[in-house]
Amino acid sequence: MQLGFIGLGRMGANMVRRLIRDGHEIVVYNRTPEKTKEIAGEGAKPSFSIEELVGALAKPRAVWVMVPAGDATEAQIKELLEHLEPGDTIIDGGNTNFHDDVRRREDLKKHGINYVDAGTSGGIWGLQVGYCLMVGGDAAAVEPLVPIFTSLAPPGGYLHVGGPGAGHYVKMVHNGIEYGLMQAYAEGFEILHASDYELDLAAISDLWMQGSVVRSWLLELAARAFKANGADLEHIKGFVADSGEGRWTIQEAIDHDVPAPVITLSLLTRFRSRQDDSYGAKVLAALRSEFGGHEVKTE
Repeated sequence: MQLGFIGLGRMGANMVRRLIRDGHEIVVYNRTPEKTKEIAGEGAKPSFSIEELVGALAKPRAVWVMVPAGDATEAQIKELLEHLEPGDTIIDGGNTNFHDDVRRREDLKKHGINYVDAGTSGGIWGLQVGYCLMVGGDAAAVEPLVPIFTSLAPPGGYLHVGGPGAGHYVKMVHNGIEYGLMQAYAEGFEILHASDYELDLAAISDLWMQGSVVRSWLLELAARAFKANGADLEHIKGFVADSGEGRWTIQEAIDHDVPAPVITLSLLTRFRSRQDDSYGAKVLAALRSEFGGHEVKTE
């Protein structure tokens, strides 16, 4: 199948490689031409403008957008709209807010353009093991793209989960769950690290992968991290960013009166990780000093 692909970052480039490997014809574009030239050397057809990309595709066209969610995706879709024609399809594979998907689908429908949202999980390892794809959109828009989805995904790793926005909605909750899992692992390994025992955290990670109820791919990655950086992780700063999905998951939980304390606290812990010195902790120390005369550490 022929597909246009915009965005050749670490994840996008490997997705293109996987599609080429499965025999698809992929026309690529990236804001920096060096990336385009690199992937062209591996079998993709290069283009150096959106107009050129669209012109290289047979009608009806399908274009996958794999750039950061938000303004970058909005700008890319706006530019595509200047060149696409009725019957063409845009697929957004980034971490877009599902509300934006619903709006975009309605806006593009007025121009006769199909819109499909594809929540994509797999990170930099997807080239080898495949990508889990959670796809939303009208069935008539999704069905012609199934060969692309099945090439990207491992067996059983693709599902059309619902209408417009449903793909990114499921991916949003997926990432919220990921926040909680990662936080639980982080707390558990911190307890082990603080123990009076001399524990090999990499070996324990590997051990837990053998039949344990807490085995997971995240645990495999923990083992990799400990082996690469040592148990003290001394070369890694404990600053944890978030890309928005955890916040959106929590807001959705609030909107539907669903208690989600673990995901919520996991997000708040990420906020705390970005503070070199918490003002709230200073207030707590000051209050303890005032009511109980407890010692306060000064700078």
